[in-house]
Amino acid sequence: MAQIIFLLLVVGLAWYGYRKFVADAERLSRLRKRSEEERRTGATGTLVKDPETGEYRLRRDDD
Repeated sequence: MAQIIFLLLVVGLAWYGYRKFVADAERLSRLRKRSEEERRTGATGTLVKDPETGEYRLRRDDD
């Protein structure tokens, strides 16, 4: 019984690690594409409109 619990724990941790890896890879891919586009167009950042205030600000990496 302990072996089954241990095996399930290992499989669960492996699945969690895989999902975390894929999410990080997708995030880095988006950041690289954004950076590449800014470099290609000569922009120093991307402006986004704040829906609450209506003001524009530079997009942060976590947006």
